[in-house]
Amino acid sequence: MTIIRPSRDEDIAAIAAIYADHVLHGTGSFETEAPSPEDMAARRADVLSKGLPYLVAEDGGRLLGFAYCNWFKPRPAYRFSAEDSIYLAPDAHGRGLGRALLAELSARAEAAGIRKLIAVIGDSANAGSIGVHRSAGFTSVGVLKSCGWKFGQWRDVVLMEKALGAGDSRPPLQ
Repeated sequence: MTIIRPSRDEDIAAIAAIYADHVLHGTGSFETEAPSPEDMAARRADVLSKGLPYLVAEDGGRLLGFAYCNWFKPRPAYRFSAEDSIYLAPDAHGRGLGRALLAELSARAEAAGIRKLIAVIGDSANAGSIGVHRSAGFTSVGVLKSCGWKFGQWRDVVLMEKALGAGDSRPPLQ
């Protein structure tokens, strides 16, 4: 049975391996060199230091994916808007794990005070990520054409958004 839970320090090696596969073989990330487990641990620590969620999907002790959000931009005015990231192991696609991770991430981000989640999806051909976000209530806000160069081709970025909780209907709690 798959569970969605907060990530732990001992998950870093599996998180780094899942992400490395996406970096080296996919276009969902525009990184071109896989970060080390130490780099991934530092990135996770940064997310957690802001009180934001960093989750994993686990089944029978094996990590099948992870998801987190971080401020959309580092300036303080953006602290109520976060960019989500979801990555699944190669054999974990098509099982509803992306949708489950995104649903739990959205709920925890809202509980942390986030009012808007933003998806910055690498490659307009990334139908899986676009579909998962659309099914979770995200709407498309645009495409940045040919802004990434990976695997010998220009890649687009698809931007999607979803309001959380009260959205922009009232000021956030400070």
